[in-house]
Amino acid sequence: MTRVLAVADEVVESLWTERVRRYEVDLIVAAGDLPFDYLEFLATALDRPCVFVPGNHDADLGGYSNVRGLWTRDGLPARWPGPVGGVNADQRVVDVAGLRIAGLGGSIRYNSGPNQWTERQQARRMRRVARLANWRRMRDGRGVDLLLTHSPPRDCGDEPDPPHRGFQCLHDGVRRLRPPLLLHGHIHPHGEPKPDRLLDGTRVVNVVGHRVLDVPSATNPEVDRAP
Repeated sequence: MTRVLAVADEVVESLWTERVRRYEVDLIVAAGDLPFDYLEFLATALDRPCVFVPGNHDADLGGYSNVRGLWTRDGLPARWPGPVGGVNADQRVVDVAGLRIAGLGGSIRYNSGPNQWTERQQARRMRRVARLANWRRMRDGRGVDLLLTHSPPRDCGDEPDPPHRGFQCLHDGVRRLRPPLLLHGHIHPHGEPKPDRLLDGTRVVNVVGHRVLDVPSATNPEVDRAP
């Protein structure tokens, strides 16, 4: 069981103080649209790893590579604009703090900003993640414990206005990955409760602001999911 502090979209002022140290967690996951120095503070204050995906208001992190501590972009030395020490899970499958996490950042395309994708583009990115997860499963028998996204699936916690529509391709992603949990941001509560939802057996959780959850690992599947 891995205890996770999940954050997205809205800075929680009490977390950006030394009071955050009262949270006894194993991992920080961030679902996008937060200041990167906020994520750096959380990781440093809690002394825990941070896995994140970018949101539509985040900087473009595409094209960066890190080889032996040297960041490059398009083959040239560059300063990575993301959070120092953070693990960018966008279009990747990563193993951190006992969990296997698949990530898919960004929102539906509604203007020319970064980290926005058409449904077709995001579906292509989702298929890449599914292939990586399947290759990992064939190698070691472990499935995905957590799907971390910025946007929710279509008609599963999204909103009707164009910028806040979810992705239909996430339905296929959930069916292929079978994660116990999908965490997303992007949809602000605006004072209204955003209940958890169930999608093909996967619990879909809006983590705008913050949530603390206990996440079972595929290596220990008999553990109950967090309420």
